[in-house]
Amino acid sequence: MRKIGSILLLASAAAAQSLTCDMSRYQAQSGLGVTQGAGVLTVEWDGERGARVQLRLAVKDGQPVVRQIAVRKRGGQWAVLGSNLTPEFSVTTGVRRISNQQLSPLRALGVALTPEVIEKEKWNVFWDAPLNVPGREGVNPGLPRKAEEIRRGVSQFRITGCAVKTDGARIEVSYDGLQLGVFAGRLQYTAYRGSNLIRQEAIGSTQEASVAYKYNAGLKGFSTKDSGRVSWLDTSRAWQKYEFGGSVNQDPVALRARNRIAVIESAAGSLAVLPPPHKFFFAREIELNLGYVWYRKDSADRFSAGVRQAEREEMYRAHGVSDAVWDSRTRQSRQFAMGNFALYNAPPGTWQRMPVYFYASPDGPKETHAALLEYTHGDRFAPLPGYQVAIGHFHTHFNEMLTDAGTIDLWPSWLPAFRALGVNIAMMSDFHSDSHPKDPGPLRLAEQKVYFDGCRRHSDKEFLIMPGEEPDAYFGGHYTMLFPKPVYWTHVRGPGQPLVEQQGERGKVYHIGSAADELEMLQQEGGLVWQAHPRTKGSTYHPDAIRETAYFRSQRYLGASYQSLPVDLSEQRLCEKRCFSTLDDMNNWGDPKFMLAEGDTYAKFPEDEIYTALIVNYVKLDRLPGFDEDWSPILGALRTGNFFVTTGEILIKTSGVEGTGAQRKMTAELEWTFPLEFVELVWGDGKSVDRQVIPATSQPPFGKHRFEIPFDASGKKWVRFAAWDSAGNGAFSQPVHMRGAK
Repeated sequence: MRKIGSILLLASAAAAQSLTCDMSRYQAQSGLGVTQGAGVLTVEWDGERGARVQLRLAVKDGQPVVRQIAVRKRGGQWAVLGSNLTPEFSVTTGVRRISNQQLSPLRALGVALTPEVIEKEKWNVFWDAPLNVPGREGVNPGLPRKAEEIRRGVSQFRITGCAVKTDGARIEVSYDGLQLGVFAGRLQYTAYRGSNLIRQEAIGSTQEASVAYKYNAGLKGFSTKDSGRVSWLDTSRAWQKYEFGGSVNQDPVALRARNRIAVIESAAGSLAVLPPPHKFFFAREIELNLGYVWYRKDSADRFSAGVRQAEREEMYRAHGVSDAVWDSRTRQSRQFAMGNFALYNAPPGTWQRMPVYFYASPDGPKETHAALLEYTHGDRFAPLPGYQVAIGHFHTHFNEMLTDAGTIDLWPSWLPAFRALGVNIAMMSDFHSDSHPKDPGPLRLAEQKVYFDGCRRHSDKEFLIMPGEEPDAYFGGHYTMLFPKPVYWTHVRGPGQPLVEQQGERGKVYHIGSAADELEMLQQEGGLVWQAHPRTKGSTYHPDAIRETAYFRSQRYLGASYQSLPVDLSEQRLCEKRCFSTLDDMNNWGDPKFMLAEGDTYAKFPEDEIYTALIVNYVKLDRLPGFDEDWSPILGALRTGNFFVTTGEILIKTSGVEGTGAQRKMTAELEWTFPLEFVELVWGDGKSVDRQVIPATSQPPFGKHRFEIPFDASGKKWVRFAAWDSAGNGAFSQPVHMRGAK
């Protein structure tokens, strides 16, 4: 038996030694190194707080193996957190369809619905649920869906090559030979000097048409003896654990963990698992926590853990005291759950990146959890002196909720949810699928009063609720409107009715019957308007279709909104194609236009996973106005582009263009958490767009730096700055139009 065992060990070692990694793009450096020998590739680097992290990789019979993940405190011994583990990925794919909501504005504009138009626009879809068979009637053309449209694949490896690459202060180890359902590509591990993070990802491409997909990822083979349990913080902020005392699991067990973190405990330390904080999440109507981490007991002594996306939406908890409101919100909840769960885009030939992060820690689960939360500032938008954190476009049905409850003192569930995130300004968008927005006055104006009174009641010294609206009346597409004070107005102007009239305590009331009326109201009241979800949903082909109108060309039209929709995991930037092409095109068309981050979601509760779905605006303000004060400083900062947009992990403390004439430079003082990827200067000349990308992979995590990018302003109409990190998080400033450059 000893001889047989020795033979097997020798055979195993021989198989592991058969693959030698290409080291031609590796450069040794202090605190980050790679060695290979006896069939094992060892990556070792300096982590956080004086720790040292080690990742040992091998290939056995064409299969990748994580021989060991270990961490060592300063002056301590190596603590092994996992050994002989197997990377595991799975994908579920469906068929991408355009939505009828997108088709409606195209038909209204007389756009020929050619195969080319459908092919282009379907990748901007929001209302799609490719895994929902047979689908919700009326949401998409080409229904019902069929069960055979849905395919599932589990990672299969036939490793044929290995390469090690140094990229700034990180090491990438890639293995060719991955097949994952319809995707083919490679497995990659990335280690970052100065961080205890380990990124494991499948990178794959498909040539199939119309692929929408979701993925799960993790590691298999943890010992129930060495790693005694899995711990997580639940949505009520109570610690939970599972010690593998039950039977073997058939499927992954989804954990509705707060902050998207599960911790694999052992006597030696902890190994946490988590997804990227924002890019992992596709746009939805609500932010219910569907369970984004998982474990699975595979046998009496082995288990797996990783990250996941659900396959379907769930209904949110409807509000309603009266039967009418309860029934209405329940129907809406069902509509959202059945019609919207769009997944990721995978256009043919694109390289989709499907990561999972592991975090090696010598400490216990609570300390590990706390250390990881530093990467997202505790899932809060960190305060920045001189700025207020503003969010926009939320349909909370505030008026309806207060009226139905019979009191404006009702404490709405969305209020503590927003405040816990560090938000200071909430720009709301009610009268959208609620109340009576098209009423000529008697109902609408009374509802507006409840809306205004409720916003006044629940605003305070550190939190301002601004009663905005998404009227969709006369300007084309969907748009958001905001004023520097509460303004009463109707969407209806009857024959002979004046534009403006005085109505007792309400004061000035506007009656709007055309785009010209709407623009006049905005000009008289100093309001702002911007295109909601440009080039998708009900704003498909907008603002393009209105670019020559008087209202779009006016100073009252701010620009458009920014939201991570759609999600294509091959893109380096969130909403890379739809959003930034809109921003850049608008500024090439004429005067400065800006892009304001918006949420466009509905019901909210403190236990929801809201941080991941939000992108926010840091508005430069000396102080936050009270509800009964003039809000013009807020609108003025927006109108002058004196704000930046961020997912929260990157802060642009200052930015601007310095110099005169042709020789200028863009400066930006940044602070960030995740290791940076790149910063960029983007510009337009009135016709085309170009950019200079500056790699930032040498920058450490939790860093600060002042970037200076010299540029020739000749021929440039405008420039803007953006920064993106290794997890796909980002921040960008608003375009600066050049003056005095020739």
